[in-house]
Amino acid sequence: MVQYLTRLDASFGALSDATRRGVLEQLGRADASITDLAVKFRMTRTGIKKHVAVLEQAGLVTTEKVGRVRTCRLGPRRLEEEATWIERYRQLWEARFDELNRVVEELRRRE
Repeated sequence: MVQYLTRLDASFGALSDATRRGVLEQLGRADASITDLAVKFRMTRTGIKKHVAVLEQAGLVTTEKVGRVRTCRLGPRRLEEEATWIERYRQLWEARFDELNRVVEELRRRE
């Protein structure tokens, strides 16, 4: 098993979970405490803290503890590297499907 994570691996791993995507969406609207997120997602505080830790490790979320309250906010990462990676593969697949369509059209014309 690979012993390290690249930034892309960490990002896509973090984004692979629906709850974590929901947390990002929620934090895009407003900062929230761990307790607020736990209530919103009907989870225990421990459960949501684990999700937030994954997002924080990927640089997608930052947290700050003031007194007993840990506040979460969107992190500094803008997912530009991930968007570039996705775009490259979107173009690759688009080209492949365009070629497949050309082959199908050629076969139809021959019939």
